[in-house]
Amino acid sequence: MSIQIQVPVLGESVTEATVAKWFRQPGEPVNADDPLCALETDKVTLEVPAPANGALEQILVQEGETVEVGTILASFVAGAGAAAVKPVAVKVPIAVVAYMAAAPSAAMQDAAPRALAVGESPLAPSVRRIASEFHIDPATVAATGKGGRVTKGDMLAAAARPAQPAPVMPVAPAAQDAREERVRMSRLRKTIAKRLKDAQNTAAMLTTFNEVDMSAVMAMRDQFKDVFFAKHGVRLGFMGFFVKAAIQALREIPAVNAEIDGEDLVYKNYYNIGVAVGTPSGLVVPVVHDADMLGFAGLEKAINDLGVKARDGKLSIADLQGGTFTISNGGVYGSLMSTPILNPPQSGILGMHKIQERPIAVKGQAVVRPMMYLALSYDHRIIDGREAVTFLVRIKECLEDPQRLLLDL
Repeated sequence: MSIQIQVPVLGESVTEATVAKWFRQPGEPVNADDPLCALETDKVTLEVPAPANGALEQILVQEGETVEVGTILASFVAGAGAAAVKPVAVKVPIAVVAYMAAAPSAAMQDAAPRALAVGESPLAPSVRRIASEFHIDPATVAATGKGGRVTKGDMLAAAARPAQPAPVMPVAPAAQDAREERVRMSRLRKTIAKRLKDAQNTAAMLTTFNEVDMSAVMAMRDQFKDVFFAKHGVRLGFMGFFVKAAIQALREIPAVNAEIDGEDLVYKNYYNIGVAVGTPSGLVVPVVHDADMLGFAGLEKAINDLGVKARDGKLSIADLQGGTFTISNGGVYGSLMSTPILNPPQSGILGMHKIQERPIAVKGQAVVRPMMYLALSYDHRIIDGREAVTFLVRIKECLEDPQRLLLDL
């Protein structure tokens, strides 16, 4: 039975995609739900699964082509099982068959005994073995045997001599085209580039910095991480603390959780926190919806699940929509300080960085503490400098005294 493989519904406001890769070719067996191809949209990469056991019959849209929802991508032949699908026969040109029949392979030629020239003495088996192992042509070896025959000793002496270095040939400069690789930008990469440039062109973007002593958070994490994992089945990381601290600060400074819509300011009374994740295809920002309704365990589970889905290319459109504020962690790559770019239409983004031990002054004494630089990039059209600095100070206070997060202070 032949089945048409169509472009599925891609999500709200997404009408087209690009065929990124075909995982199967016509005639190859496939099981139900195995991926047939990958479709790349402006936001995510989706896999189109096989509807049943069988095989692709014909691919109608090639890699790199743009398709709309409902477009027929391929025809599929369903069978009793993938193993029952007959492999596609490969036709070999008659001329090639004739050549293969007339000319034995190199391996066969090496294995076959070489015809002797007139007056040439046959080689002993030991000589042939040494010639094969050390890649020495017996004709180039000085023969000392009876009748000008190459002996085993002659071959061993030749093998013991150091090889003469090959003459160094001048290397012509490589053509410029051979030193470069031109690759077409993926749809996701083009969308990322456009959105980031639009953010720079539209928002009055500014960044303010602070630093936080991570001693208290690290001590609390070390104290409870084993018990936390045993009870909740998820690792207690740092991101949960930062999300909780950001929500506390957003409640106090609502402008950071707002956006501009035309001539209106829209203040959000909910907290959908985006967590930036790097993937092989580019940076994506899955969203933890209603993060303020979750405890530490719920946050860590949600963040972990979204991270796994992002790395596996399993994010849905819904996973990426509705964010009100974003947190980006460049510290996982070793970044010490950066100025993150806004994720439109949001008005603020918090940048985390690498934890590094540094000497600081505490009550007049120099002490070494694990410190992290924090950065808040914000849209100055809606957020004043005082609000931005206060927001970042609140996050610093919550992290340096994590009990504030439990007491809602």
